[in-house]
Amino acid sequence: MRTGTMARLGRGLSRLQLQAQNRAKVLAAARAEFAARGFEGAKVDAIAERAGLTRGAVYSNFSGKRALYFSVLADLAEGAPAPRRPEPPATPAAALGAYARILLTGLPLTSEHGRLGSRLQQEILAEEATRSAYAQLLKLDAVVLGLCLEEVHRRGASAAAPRRVRSREPGSAPRVVRSPDPGAAPRMVRAAEAALTFLYGARQLADSAPGFVDPFHAVAACERLAAVADDGSWPPAYLPYAAEAVPCDRPWEPPPATDVLRARPARLGGADGVVAVLGLQRLEAVEELVRSAEPGAQVTAVLVSADPHELTPLARLTLAELRTCVSGVFPPETWPALRIVYDGTHAVAGAVGLDAVDDGTEAAVRIEAGRITAFAGGRGACHAAASSSATGPSAATAEPSPAATKPSPAVTRTSPAATRTSPPPVPAERPVPH
Repeated sequence: MRTGTMARLGRGLSRLQLQAQNRAKVLAAARAEFAARGFEGAKVDAIAERAGLTRGAVYSNFSGKRALYFSVLADLAEGAPAPRRPEPPATPAAALGAYARILLTGLPLTSEHGRLGSRLQQEILAEEATRSAYAQLLKLDAVVLGLCLEEVHRRGASAAAPRRVRSREPGSAPRVVRSPDPGAAPRMVRAAEAALTFLYGARQLADSAPGFVDPFHAVAACERLAAVADDGSWPPAYLPYAAEAVPCDRPWEPPPATDVLRARPARLGGADGVVAVLGLQRLEAVEELVRSAEPGAQVTAVLVSADPHELTPLARLTLAELRTCVSGVFPPETWPALRIVYDGTHAVAGAVGLDAVDDGTEAAVRIEAGRITAFAGGRGACHAAASSSATGPSAATAEPSPAATKPSPAVTRTSPAATRTSPPPVPAERPVPH
């Protein structure tokens, strides 16, 4: 151990504080090295020298150069200045146009830090694990964006709802001006997926073929994608065959957490609702979680990974870009009632009752009055837990909601760890109705 390190410890700096300090030094040095030499030219030894640390100190904080790269980009994206509070978009098409303008021109990785982000796609493609996780992260982006678009549509329909107006003829009764049913908002996740497909392709072309992509034309084209219709195939075919949630009665004592979508404390123990633990290869199940929950329920998606070194920074990066775009287009009142939490230490997963997790984990619990009243594990767990308190038949066989939909057929396996609990669920004296 170096003399300077010993001196800092001697002045009362704890081991955790020293580790955080060294991590910050390594990230700052890595950012400078990547900016100066690019990803390919950057060397771990040079990063260690810039940080004033040993090569071993770098590897004690990061598993390799790619993990460092993702972490640097995640820090940049999370540090982007918050946009001004936007005016509510009038239509989903206007919202998609505004989203496109931010994604194409307003993100740090595509403007002053463009050189740093130019290698991102190649490094995502380098490993199957990063490709699979990134696909599911974009699925989550599409779900959040689609739900915001649906709320814009719903509010627009509500603004044009039937209202009484005075007839021009004296003595006549007021007449009702008809308008579309505000409750019949179409599902817009398919439109969001189409928009993200187009926009991320445009970003790659902007890097590989500078001058080819005209941002104005791209924004206009993206607005037209609001008309992409859903195929109406909700619910997913497997939901009727998914195991139902198991009634139980256990204390709910979650650790502190942060809602990364809103960048504020999540207070997991503060409200009744549903908490789902999802590996980074099961994120498309968030739509089942949100659409299966009853109106007003607090819904939380807790993200876990077996590879916190590379995949967690990639998740941070992707969701930070999502937060920048969503907060620049949609006022908070139009956001879905969904909280997204990182669980790097798996402490929230432990509070749920899982003794192990991986990137295929899907498990969910229902929270009522500060206690866990139902647990579900395996594929379909989000739907099972979210619908477990509904009266009557399980929502897996109930009439589907008009706004609901089917996730992508590309679904990865569910981890066996998602079905293990510690301690096992204890039957409640009063079973939760299904």
